[in-house]
Amino acid sequence: MRSNRAKVRAGVSMAATLPMLVGALALGIPAAHAADHPLRDLLAGTKPAWATARADEGATSDGAGVSARVYLRGGDAAGLAAYAKAVSDPASASYGKYLTAKQAQARFGATEAQVAAVKSWLTAAGLKITGVTAHYVSVTGDVAAAEKAFGAQLHDFARGSKTYRAPASTASVPAGLADAVLTVTGLDNAPHMVTHDDRLPPPDTVFRNAGPFSSYYGSNTASTLPDAYGTRIPYAIKGYTGKQLRAAYGAGTRTGKGVRVAITDAYASPTIAYDASTYAGKNGDAAWKTGRLHQVLPKKYTDTKACSASGWYGEETLDVEAVHAVAPASDVTYVGAASCSDADLLDALGKVVDHHLADIVSNSWGEVEAAQTPDLAAAYDQVFQLGAVEGIGFYFSSGDNGDEVASSGTKQVDSPANSAWVTAVGGTSLAVSKNDTYLWETGWGTDKANLSADGKSWTDFPGAFTSGAGGGTSRTVAEPSYQQGVVPDALAKADSADGNRVVPDIAAIADPNTGFLVGQTQTLPDGKTQAYGEYRIGGTSLAAPTIAAIQALAQEARGGTPIGFANPAIYAKAGSKAYHDVTDDPTGSGLAVARVDFVNGYDATGGLATSVRSLGKDSSLSAVKGYDDVTGVGTPASGYVESYRRR
Repeated sequence: MRSNRAKVRAGVSMAATLPMLVGALALGIPAAHAADHPLRDLLAGTKPAWATARADEGATSDGAGVSARVYLRGGDAAGLAAYAKAVSDPASASYGKYLTAKQAQARFGATEAQVAAVKSWLTAAGLKITGVTAHYVSVTGDVAAAEKAFGAQLHDFARGSKTYRAPASTASVPAGLADAVLTVTGLDNAPHMVTHDDRLPPPDTVFRNAGPFSSYYGSNTASTLPDAYGTRIPYAIKGYTGKQLRAAYGAGTRTGKGVRVAITDAYASPTIAYDASTYAGKNGDAAWKTGRLHQVLPKKYTDTKACSASGWYGEETLDVEAVHAVAPASDVTYVGAASCSDADLLDALGKVVDHHLADIVSNSWGEVEAAQTPDLAAAYDQVFQLGAVEGIGFYFSSGDNGDEVASSGTKQVDSPANSAWVTAVGGTSLAVSKNDTYLWETGWGTDKANLSADGKSWTDFPGAFTSGAGGGTSRTVAEPSYQQGVVPDALAKADSADGNRVVPDIAAIADPNTGFLVGQTQTLPDGKTQAYGEYRIGGTSLAAPTIAAIQALAQEARGGTPIGFANPAIYAKAGSKAYHDVTDDPTGSGLAVARVDFVNGYDATGGLATSVRSLGKDSSLSAVKGYDDVTGVGTPASGYVESYRRR
């Protein structure tokens, strides 16, 4: 979001001041002084935190190329946020009074005059307009033109072992455009790329699980292996199916009929239709009906190597199959981004909102909060708010690295899950018994210890942390009103007396050791042959589509009326029987499973590796009674879906 504006003339319209401002720019006011000029408006967050004086390597060449996006603030930014809040709050008189996409754009979108003014300013500075959407104006040009337009010099900065360009001071725009411009992205050219949040495998090469397995929790005890936590332990689940997940989370007879669910990821699996259909047939899910699976794809893809494009195929497969397994009659639309960059994923989300492709959107990707700059956060929030006024809810996986200390060296949450305008989905380890009966859940967090050489003990038990549900307290997002009174102050005020956003909001199955069975066409070890196969997978990439599918069931229960941005409703039910209150110690003693893996990932020719995987050991995060930063308010119980039914 923008900070307080710089000095701006009061009472002078944009239309009146624009010609004078453009003329001033044309006369060549030095870019170095533009930000200090009284007719400039600062765009907070456009100077990244890593662009420090110590890392400064000097001015970027004037002739170097720049590609940027100027995001449009819209006709009523304050009104958009206010209406998005009111329409999502069950206690508000405006609750559920959603707008169509056309109405939302007319009421809150950028006006023709704003777009024309922004284009005129940019071209006057020497930049070339390359595209105009409902959300932004894209431009290209050289550094000299960008400095003139945005009132800040661009310098080269050392970041790790590489050098990137960034503004040496906060970028700005003419004050007459203060109400037209939300932010600008692209002035820094450091990579802004997200990763998908699944745990194994890389789907471009075949991956298979070795046995033995349990078909339900505890069905196959590892009697020949050492005890863990003083007791015999079961083998890991082969992979739960839709029937088991539906029973665990109280689906009842609901199927998601009439509800539209969208999934956003990067790229697109070329075999998704075949894989989804084959998987459903083999695992007892309802057959896909004609026209129930759609794809909305870009004309071309970029950064396929940098983003490991084929690695995203498994993400799409998991998301599509999980949604259908839990909500088999829902309409599923996959919206693929041109790359894993924030810019392209924002475009994918924008398509969902601009065309209202779905009421519920599952997103299994993100990056650490420290990597998301404030300018991008503002652009994301605007899309989420537009979705909220249309009755669209966005669900984001909370991450797979616990508190992120092991992966980044810093305790932090993930974004966009940290946004106050999305539902962040945490993860659990799920125990379903014979006859599909729910037993218990723990927060997902795994310590791993390998079997000793003599097979009589676990080396350094319980072992090292490998993965777990993301969560914690945001350092950048203020505490939203719906969390107040539910989230303990010890979490909300961990970094600020004013309180901050805490992640996640709700949770579902994520632990790959109690994970979900998926089916996908993969490349066999010869590097040429492709074949369909099935394997167990987990991560909050599984939790997000599972919750999205459960929300489809809940929307069906309320007569098909969209739930929209669900957090106010989710927190209003906190502490009720609608949720399983998940803790790390549901049985009173330590829990673990035994797992046997192929060393090479696909067969026994490379040998087998046996390990014990502890449950409920999520870095520094803990699942406790009440709200916690691993599972949020809990997981859906048997009364959750029907709690949305209108009475």
